[in-house]
Amino acid sequence: MNPIYVNRTLRFLLVVFLFIASIFTFYYVSKITYPFIIGLLIAFVINPIVNFFETKARLPRGLAVFISLLLIFSGFAGLITLLVVEIVAGAEYLSKVVPTHIQTLIGYIEGVFAAQVIPIYNQLSGLFMNLETGQQDTILENIQNVGTQVGTTLGNFIQGFFEKIPNILRWFPSAATVIIFSLLGTFFISKDWYRLSKMGSRFLPGKAKASGKTVFIDLKKALFGFVTAQVTLISITTITILIGLLILKVDYAITIALVTGLVDIVPYLGTGAIFVPWIIFEAFAGEMQLAIGLGVLYLVVLVQRQLMEPKILSSNIGIDPLATLISLFIGYKLIGFIGLILGPVVLVIINTLHRANVFHDLWAFIKGNESRDV
Repeated sequence: MNPIYVNRTLRFLLVVFLFIASIFTFYYVSKITYPFIIGLLIAFVINPIVNFFETKARLPRGLAVFISLLLIFSGFAGLITLLVVEIVAGAEYLSKVVPTHIQTLIGYIEGVFAAQVIPIYNQLSGLFMNLETGQQDTILENIQNVGTQVGTTLGNFIQGFFEKIPNILRWFPSAATVIIFSLLGTFFISKDWYRLSKMGSRFLPGKAKASGKTVFIDLKKALFGFVTAQVTLISITTITILIGLLILKVDYAITIALVTGLVDIVPYLGTGAIFVPWIIFEAFAGEMQLAIGLGVLYLVVLVQRQLMEPKILSSNIGIDPLATLISLFIGYKLIGFIGLILGPVVLVIINTLHRANVFHDLWAFIKGNESRDV
């Protein structure tokens, strides 16, 4: 066998082995260090703000980090407080309106029973009484089996729900611990950001350092571009919903639009988690005009999201719209709605590695010096 191809095969297997080993190593290490990984990501995101306070306001690095974190979390706290206040006001409004709608819904259900269900029940009762005794016993036995299965399923569901409550309560202290360590990690990592960067660069060879710098810059641009794209999409959705609700003369249109816009962050479900139950409720409550209007508005929001998402993502993270659309579809098919987020992220990473010539360098390593003799 030609030794050139043997060496190439061995180097290819080495690259594959190192790649798989790196994935498994990162997976198992991240299970015990994820608070500090979260802290690293937060420090990476807030680094421009910290640099601004450090250079423009001439603050010490540690104080700049503290003020940046304080401003960011104060903004989040203010936004959550605003939403809670609006939700409480909306709940008070619903407490006055919902009983009327419930009475309308009950009247509608009573009418359906009187006009449709009771005549059918009488017909079935007549047919049942005309059956033989054995056939009646069989039907009653089947009904009892169905009732038993439904009761068992419902009982298991309730039992499982109450069994999970202690786990949920135990999650809160764990979550608080993770948040505290993540914030502390963010502070110290951001405070020593450039010193840690220099320490890390000392362990990398010159070629890997140059490629890593290119990858880091491109990923940074893509990350902020991805965040910008999501904020843009959510803003467009919120404004569209607000305009539609104002046209429909819905009370608390601003609050509903803001909450629905935030829910739009959730992949796959998105605004449907708000609109679908709302439309069904209004339809049963007899408000068909409002239900139709909400249905039209939901379709408009859904269509504009599907049409604009690939274009906005591609323009902000620098990849082709068709490639973005393909990554969204493949990600969804492979791992569900989380893939709608991870698909474009993986595409960005692959595109960044390609532009940094990482794949070219790996191929050159696999071919080796023997390629000049072929």
